[in-house]
Amino acid sequence: MPTVARVTGVGGVFVRSPDPTALAAWYAEHLGLPTRRYGGGATFHWDSGSTTWAPFPPDTGYFGPGTQPMMVNFRVDDLEELLGQLRAGGVEVVGELEETEHGRFGWCVDLDGNRVELWEPAPGM
Repeated sequence: MPTVARVTGVGGVFVRSPDPTALAAWYAEHLGLPTRRYGGGATFHWDSGSTTWAPFPPDTGYFGPGTQPMMVNFRVDDLEELLGQLRAGGVEVVGELEETEHGRFGWCVDLDGNRVELWEPAPGM
């Protein structure tokens, strides 16, 4: 049987911004992303866990109001603490904290008005 080439994971998430430097600084300040001096991006390395890719219908409300074409979901280590820090830092936190069998979820809005999902995985995920 021949070997079939396939996707093995998500290599990156890339977003447009009218001010990429300011947006990178916002993510570093409010979400603690370890941004790099060149390009402002952040690279994460992990040996366990998972990354989900999922399409949504164009009229989904999950990304919040508006025409945002995609939403980034970040794993976090302490969702309640981070949401408190965001509020204290003047960041818009939207919706209520949700608990599911997959973990806890919360949302905020970034400097460019994009809804961002924050996920504290359930134990063992």
